[in-house]
Amino acid sequence: MTNASPIPVVVNGAAGKMGREVIKAVSQADDMTLIGAVDHNPNYMGQDVGEVAGCGALEIPILNDLQATLVMATQEKVQGVMVDFTHPDSVYENVRTAIAYGVRPVVGTTGLTSDQIKDLGEFAEKASTGALIIPNFSIGMVLLQQAAIQASQYFDHVEIIELHHNQKADAPSGTAIQTAQQLAGLGKTYNPAKVEETEKLAGARGSVANDNIRIHSVRLPGLIAHQEVIFGATGQIYTLRHDTSDRSCYMPGVLLAIRKVTQLKSLIYGLDKIL
Repeated sequence: MTNASPIPVVVNGAAGKMGREVIKAVSQADDMTLIGAVDHNPNYMGQDVGEVAGCGALEIPILNDLQATLVMATQEKVQGVMVDFTHPDSVYENVRTAIAYGVRPVVGTTGLTSDQIKDLGEFAEKASTGALIIPNFSIGMVLLQQAAIQASQYFDHVEIIELHHNQKADAPSGTAIQTAQQLAGLGKTYNPAKVEETEKLAGARGSVANDNIRIHSVRLPGLIAHQEVIFGATGQIYTLRHDTSDRSCYMPGVLLAIRKVTQLKSLIYGLDKIL
């Protein structure tokens, strides 16, 4: 631990599955201090967030007032960070509110539209406040995406399948959309038609992203987060797959993002940009 003041951290969505993992990770990091926990689930109001997360009492109650918690963060010696794992319906306003209070957001919630991300980027730049939007905090997923970019030089046919637990509200996943965007930015159009397709059931062939890349979404209990990028060519199939077996795998990326966002003056999208 250095002599620098620890980074004050607020966790929004603290009682959720990802939020609890973040609470554990931040509370154990020597260069961070957990100062607030927010969640709108009435079953956890007022409870000690450490007890809820399973890491022992931290003497920090779960509150349902984000603005009041952000105001508290502004009283710290150094600029605070808000980690957001909430819901697609609320994440945009959460991030704007954090930036308005001068608290740097690190966002793991997916479902933001491209227009919303653009607006948040402009807002963060005007405020000279760092912000990170990370569809997936896994180092393994970054490596998969890099391998997919390399493979795209040699394959003209590709489809993406993403599989998540059935409590995920948005589809396709932000990670699948990001992967498609990375492949679509390489100057080629994929999946040239061989026949005129007819969908007997709407959506049977998945959704179509840029440059004709198809994404298929699966939602089932028992899954956590999984993605396949499947390339095809005459006589061969090349499959890249990443599987999450425990949410703790995301925590090194979350802690890295908390540290990195304190050095930024604008919004950055994607974990690969800060590695």
